[in-house]
Amino acid sequence: MNPRRVAAGLVALAAAVAVVLVVRSVGLPDVRGAVEESGVWAPLLFVLLSGVVTVAPVPRTVFTVAAGVLFGSVTGVLLAVAGTTLAAAGAFWLVRLLGGAFVDRHAHRRGVAWVRARLDRSGLLAVLSLRLIPMVPFAMLNYAAGLSGVRFVPYVLGTVLGILPGTVAVVVLGDAATGGTPHPVLLAVSLVGGLVGVGGALLAARRPAVVPTG
Repeated sequence: MNPRRVAAGLVALAAAVAVVLVVRSVGLPDVRGAVEESGVWAPLLFVLLSGVVTVAPVPRTVFTVAAGVLFGSVTGVLLAVAGTTLAAAGAFWLVRLLGGAFVDRHAHRRGVAWVRARLDRSGLLAVLSLRLIPMVPFAMLNYAAGLSGVRFVPYVLGTVLGILPGTVAVVVLGDAATGGTPHPVLLAVSLVGGLVGVGGALLAARRPAVVPTG
């Protein structure tokens, strides 16, 4: 297991726990009241900030937890998905615009090559199934998609559908951990999402792929 990924995961987890503890100490009604008083600016800033920051290989867990803590389950899911999709789209086009230099630097990496092989062959299904696998880093898949031949619309659609189960689960957890009352439907979706994620992992693992050589 890559020590960097372990460290990044631990940092993201620690930051997420810190967010929950701070909100619990201040009081959930006070925090959400301040967010509501800001009007449209708080949701807009959240989406833009999460979208810009997670273009880099930064774990998005903190933003996903914060969405549930600050906005509740329903609104939190919508904002977390919007921010994540913005980051995915930004990274995709950044790689496409950077072109050759980025390809030369990252295309040879084993993980990127493994992901590219599936994206080049399957498009929407590959993006969807890979997004459902927790072990595939969010940023790496974004970069690999930009290097691959996958089209933008299937990439975005597969991203939204693929991140939804895990996002719902984490947002609901963030809401519940701070004393919120998650919607029962979202609780059910989070459970089903976990099962779908396992199925997606098994499906992607069993699909053969030829690693691109060029």
